[in-house]
Amino acid sequence: MNRRKFIHRTALTGIGLSLPLAQLFAKGSGIANHSEEYRELVFGLLKEWCDGMIKVQIIDPSNPKVHGLLDCPACETIHGRVSDAVYPFFYLAKATGEKKYLDAGIAVFEWSQNVSHPDGSWTNDLDPKSWNGTTVFGAIALAETLKYHGDLLDATRRQTWTDRLSEAAEFIYMKFPTIDATNVNYGATNVYAMNLIGSLLSEPKYTALSKKLASEVKSYFTQPNALLYGEMKPSAHKLSEKGLLGVDLGYNVEESLNSLVMYALHEKDEELLGILQKSLEGHLEFMLPDGGFDNSWGTRMFKWTYWGSRTSDGCQPAFSLMAGYNPAFGTAAVKNTELLKRCTADGLLHGGPHYVSHGVKPCIHHTFTHTKSLAVILDHWDQMPKVDVSNPLPRAESDGLRYFEELDTVLFARGDWRGTVSAYDAEYNPKMDLRQATGNSLSVLYHDQVGLLCAASLAVYKLMEPLNQQDAPGKDIALTPRLETFRGGQWFTNLFDLPASFSTDDQDGEISISGDVKLKNEAREIVQGSASDFRISYLCSESGMRIKAETDQTLQEKTSFTLPIISKNDEPVEQPEEHVIIITKPGGKVRIVANVPLTIIETAKNRTFNMVPGMEALPIKADFVTGAVELTITVI
Repeated sequence: MNRRKFIHRTALTGIGLSLPLAQLFAKGSGIANHSEEYRELVFGLLKEWCDGMIKVQIIDPSNPKVHGLLDCPACETIHGRVSDAVYPFFYLAKATGEKKYLDAGIAVFEWSQNVSHPDGSWTNDLDPKSWNGTTVFGAIALAETLKYHGDLLDATRRQTWTDRLSEAAEFIYMKFPTIDATNVNYGATNVYAMNLIGSLLSEPKYTALSKKLASEVKSYFTQPNALLYGEMKPSAHKLSEKGLLGVDLGYNVEESLNSLVMYALHEKDEELLGILQKSLEGHLEFMLPDGGFDNSWGTRMFKWTYWGSRTSDGCQPAFSLMAGYNPAFGTAAVKNTELLKRCTADGLLHGGPHYVSHGVKPCIHHTFTHTKSLAVILDHWDQMPKVDVSNPLPRAESDGLRYFEELDTVLFARGDWRGTVSAYDAEYNPKMDLRQATGNSLSVLYHDQVGLLCAASLAVYKLMEPLNQQDAPGKDIALTPRLETFRGGQWFTNLFDLPASFSTDDQDGEISISGDVKLKNEAREIVQGSASDFRISYLCSESGMRIKAETDQTLQEKTSFTLPIISKNDEPVEQPEEHVIIITKPGGKVRIVANVPLTIIETAKNRTFNMVPGMEALPIKADFVTGAVELTITVI
């Protein structure tokens, strides 16, 4: 298609970007005029990301092996799923009338021939033996492109792309015939994929499978909080030693629940919509007041970044489209989108709030997947309920304790303080020992005035998916607050004590969460020859947060409570006394006081950085002098 024909066609169906954004979304522009601020936010961020991707796109028509590829700034590898970006590029091509987006979309999709296979799949990576289940996501992106913006293609190319979609559809039809064919996110996503493609291609067997899968998935929600389960190896139904199922917040809210909502709304499946409303409400309990998701405990926490999960799509479709069922869903959509914008620099979504301050490059994977969710919102705008922030998030106004029995995890809130304590023992892959927060650990601590103060990381950072995770920059220091000792060259900590659990109380204005723990190494062996049995108590009142750790046993080895405080490296740190450390943040001063001397672990750049959840921290250590350590955290 030449430029003149392209501009003429898009002028009839789209919006000229030459208009200022405020005018673009003004009443009378031909767009539904509800939620105008949200639409402007979504559209602006989508454009920023697509422009950022164009900056790193390789354009070399003479070399089809690289032409159209998105060159990742962070990874020395090729991400085979880049063709997912075809859909957001085509949305902007129609919405703006700018040919650069059409050219970028065509190039990025046609690059996918490099990972295309005769069975109809696309592999996740260049290796022809690599995982091909991600074809379901590529098929959805292609189907949405053809459904909503296929008129931008000439007849020959449109037929070629439609034929390629048919091949991919046949592959995922055979690959995911049941919800538990592999991790639940694939079966759940295939509910929508088969429905969308079956309708687009007029293929009844696809829509029939979609209906069958939708019926199956209704039994994949925990009791009593309706959390979607099935993120566990080797079986979606595997139980932990405590009898708990595998749940991952990140994959659920950013991928699986989106697809189920899209299907249920399209098919008007009222039973499923009722389940999904309850499920979204259960998951929403874990959103912090600034729009961050607390996935400190999730089974696939190794891909947790504060805004969600690294290679999934974003929470916006489910929460936005369901805002008519619960207006707080709209608040969640807006708050999380604002967080995504704050984590964006140079046109690309970074994998956490502190990537830029620590000099960590962004993986392109975050951007090309999350653009899709924003395009979905805009293509469904006329069907959207009102989305705004007039209704508070549950955790923004909560007080007291909220225990999730299916996770052995408790949320607490008092005054400006919010936190999570986890003893969840489910393991995504026991062979890899991807140790998310457990062992009665304080996995999140948040204060309304200064934001996030503590956030769990993997106990040991590991690349479960080497091509979907970035290498850790510098020395790996866990961010999870913990008890620890070293003996015989081995690390022993409560973070490996999976059987641990806790009790809770709330009296006289103070919340108490206490439990017994043992210090264990990664092989789950209890330390010998020094104190191994401790009691940890977390005490929260309006005035502050106290942490007490104590033992009746003899300490033969130096033992510490390590408290990494989330802090950018430009935040001033003072130690006016050996028992006191003060960190000055934009919203106030964080004061840590202990009954023993405090030391700061030396790190490069004056902070440690962990990919999970993409933040810098000041690691503070309190060594036991007697049988007890007590730390108090206040904000002044």
